[in-house]
Amino acid sequence: MRHKSFGATGRDVSVIGQGTWYIDRGDRAAAIKALRAGLDAGMSHIDTAEMYGDAEPVVAEAIVGRRDEVFLVSKVLPSNASRKGTIAACERSLKRLNTDRLDCYLLHWRGQVPLAETVAAFEELKSDGKIASWGVSNFDADDLNDLSRVAAKDAIACNQVLYHLQERAIEHRVIPWCERHGVAVVAYSPFGHNDFPSSHSPGGMLLEEIAAARGASPRQVALAFLTRQAAVFAIPKASSAAHAADNAAAGDLVLSETEIAALDKVFPRGREPSSLPML
Repeated sequence: MRHKSFGATGRDVSVIGQGTWYIDRGDRAAAIKALRAGLDAGMSHIDTAEMYGDAEPVVAEAIVGRRDEVFLVSKVLPSNASRKGTIAACERSLKRLNTDRLDCYLLHWRGQVPLAETVAAFEELKSDGKIASWGVSNFDADDLNDLSRVAAKDAIACNQVLYHLQERAIEHRVIPWCERHGVAVVAYSPFGHNDFPSSHSPGGMLLEEIAAARGASPRQVALAFLTRQAAVFAIPKASSAAHAADNAAAGDLVLSETEIAALDKVFPRGREPSSLPML
């Protein structure tokens, strides 16, 4: 598993990590087994959130005895993102995760609370040793500009955003902004939301062709394409240990320029939308 520098945190983090949205809605034992298999395969970055129902307790059980291996991330809802509310939400997440600290804590999306208030809470949590770094999710370039005005230089660790082969809007301005400012980009739902390209579609056939030539799977090829840029990481969810192992193998796959160009053509970036897509 390749690792890359995660923004300005000074930490090297696995290129492919593990998402946990909806992980609490299926077989709990299978979910825990999948997360542990992902850790075994080097996917040390585990992402969760207070919004994800019982995902945090599932993660807590999966990482028992292995906390120091994990780059653990959770998120605060915008409705809880006042100074006091953020601190209280973090305390709840720490309790559910059965840990004394988070490696990164994110504002899930921009809400009505002034960003300066949330940033002040993040910095207080850092000073108290409860989080090592902080970032945001679902921020477009304009939001990031606003955030940078109230944050210290190099304080923003990452921006977690929707990014998959058929949704490349962040390539217009978000990724360039993050690259200029040393902010990691974390792709959530990197296979799309139940709409991975069919093997009968032109894009699906190209994925199959590249996968066959590389001894890989189409999903591994997709992840390798998304993480081709130095700033970008991906956090696919796995429902089984086998699925986790398949995701992890993408961490060692580096596509050629020819393969990247072919994928770029069949999955065009398109025009920049008026607002940032999100789930």
